[in-house]
Amino acid sequence: MRLLLSGKAKCNSHGQDSPYFHGWQEYEKNPYDQTWNPKGIIQMGLAENHALVRFMAEIRGNKVSFDPSKIVLTAGATSANETIIFCLAEAGDAILIPTPYYPGFDRDLKWRTGADIVPIHSPMASKSLLVLITNPSNPLGTTMTRAELDLLMEFIVEKQIHLVSDEIYSGTVFSSPNYTSTMEVLSKYEKAEVWDSVHVVYSLSKDFGLPGFRVGAIYSNNDSVVATATKMSSFGLVSSQTQYFLSSLLSDKKFTKNFISESKKRLKKQHALLVSGLWNAGISCLESNAGLFCWVDMRHLLSSNTFEAEMELWQKIVYDAKLNISPGSSCHCSEPGWFRICFASMTEEALEVAIRRIKACVESVSGGRDKVLSRQRCTNMNSGKKSFSSWVFRVPIHDREAGMVLRGPDPNYRRSHHDQVEAT
Repeated sequence: MRLLLSGKAKCNSHGQDSPYFHGWQEYEKNPYDQTWNPKGIIQMGLAENHALVRFMAEIRGNKVSFDPSKIVLTAGATSANETIIFCLAEAGDAILIPTPYYPGFDRDLKWRTGADIVPIHSPMASKSLLVLITNPSNPLGTTMTRAELDLLMEFIVEKQIHLVSDEIYSGTVFSSPNYTSTMEVLSKYEKAEVWDSVHVVYSLSKDFGLPGFRVGAIYSNNDSVVATATKMSSFGLVSSQTQYFLSSLLSDKKFTKNFISESKKRLKKQHALLVSGLWNAGISCLESNAGLFCWVDMRHLLSSNTFEAEMELWQKIVYDAKLNISPGSSCHCSEPGWFRICFASMTEEALEVAIRRIKACVESVSGGRDKVLSRQRCTNMNSGKKSFSSWVFRVPIHDREAGMVLRGPDPNYRRSHHDQVEAT
């Protein structure tokens, strides 16, 4: 199969045909090394990408390796996501994204590229060129299983389209099941044409808590995508000073290993505090194992089963309880009453205050109704949903059921590949 690229990826009007860029290209062909290439060209303007690819492999359990020549640095994941869409899509092309999804995608992927997002709870567009997933999921805080990723890869191969995997939360997996990267699944397709159609977006903002540093990356085995993304990165460069600092930081393997390990412990503790606090307030959460947030079920607090009622509740939470959370409708959730609550950016004391405010809000809204009501409602989010394949793609891909369980915080609940899909 020969996958289409955007016009930008096929044009030569960038201005790279100049000595300024030729110097970079010659360095990449003949880099200096004190031992094996002492007569090579010395790069005096940019830091290397080797430290970042080592770190990316480390947080994925070293189950997959990354080639530093296939990575392009960008000014954060926002820039990386927009850049990869510019490389793969034209204005009017469709991007398929399972819902609920990160609200910022409506800005990052559409505004300047002119591409259209087709939420996967609606019919497919006729001109779909790529699928974009977040793994781990934002806002669900869940990870995709190996079986689900295999199924997704089958779909990509069958439809001859691109896959973009946003993996900026890959270092935040604090509980089982373990994380599986799209690149790990792709490794068995190395000789196949799909090898060039899977692209990964990464950032240090979430895993390392460095959003202000604006360091993102695109990884692709597609030479044309790497070349085009490199040209476009001219408009969102990472400063040499930042690159040098992070190169030194990420080269300290002992520090990065300890940092990620401690970060996961703290995320797990903070997550447990939020879930138990909400549970005591009569509110259930989706069972999750990653990310910096919980997907929270407040359907029982709605005055009616409408998105208007969801906005009414959200306004009470923001303006009366003084808590900033995200309503599910902003994530294109198809069912009203779900909210994303972040827990990682606050102290335990602040979290305790937030939980007390939530309890007071629940009591105010419910009028003293039994708090057990929410727990009784914590069953399947959508018990009538079909398999993962039919939910995500609306087309039959495989005969076997491939669902993922997304339930409340009851410790007796466990994720099962064979259970029915419950995501909205």
